[in-house]
Amino acid sequence: MSREKQYLIDDMAIKNSWRLFKIMAEFVDGFETMDDIGPAVSIFGSSRLKAGDIYYEKARHIARLCAENGLTVITGGGPGIMEAGNRGAVEGGGKSVGANIHLPLEQMPNHYSNIQLNFNYFFVRKVILIKYSQAYIAMPGGFGTLDELCEAITLIQTKRIRPFPVFLVGVDYWKNFVEWIKTSMLETKCINDEELNIFCLEDDPEKIVSKIKETIVY
Repeated sequence: MSREKQYLIDDMAIKNSWRLFKIMAEFVDGFETMDDIGPAVSIFGSSRLKAGDIYYEKARHIARLCAENGLTVITGGGPGIMEAGNRGAVEGGGKSVGANIHLPLEQMPNHYSNIQLNFNYFFVRKVILIKYSQAYIAMPGGFGTLDELCEAITLIQTKRIRPFPVFLVGVDYWKNFVEWIKTSMLETKCINDEELNIFCLEDDPEKIVSKIKETIVY
């Protein structure tokens, strides 16, 4: 092996080692910041839905109700539905956590979080969102929303975390997705009937918050 090639390999090993420390630092910062936030709800959805959109305003309403009922609201800290969640929490007088991810294009932190975290790694952020949540509220969104939703469902399905309520808000948006789960995944026995109960479709903000309060563990 040439000296130049060996140098490149050694340099990559050093970079990977330092990356581990950066990952550990993000976990430590997240744990220390979040350990005393109390019962919390994660709200996530598209960064592209703006104020005035029906789903933006519904997320804002749900977050405000959560805050008024003593629940911390956690979002991904960016624009769109995330902004709506943080905004509603502040309007309800509650804790508003923004777990922002650094992205080159879409993700700029919103100004409505009174507790802020910043991440470089999606998987670290997802650990924080799930670890400190006692309910998940999935508003309409894209691939990132599906990723976060399916991560939570999988962890509950495989009993890696305790069960908590998972709401799909926006019946018109989610109904075809749920129908596909039933006609494709269920009919081919890739999942069973019981696993369909991990999540539910619900559009009524009052019912959502009421169901969350019934399951809160202090």
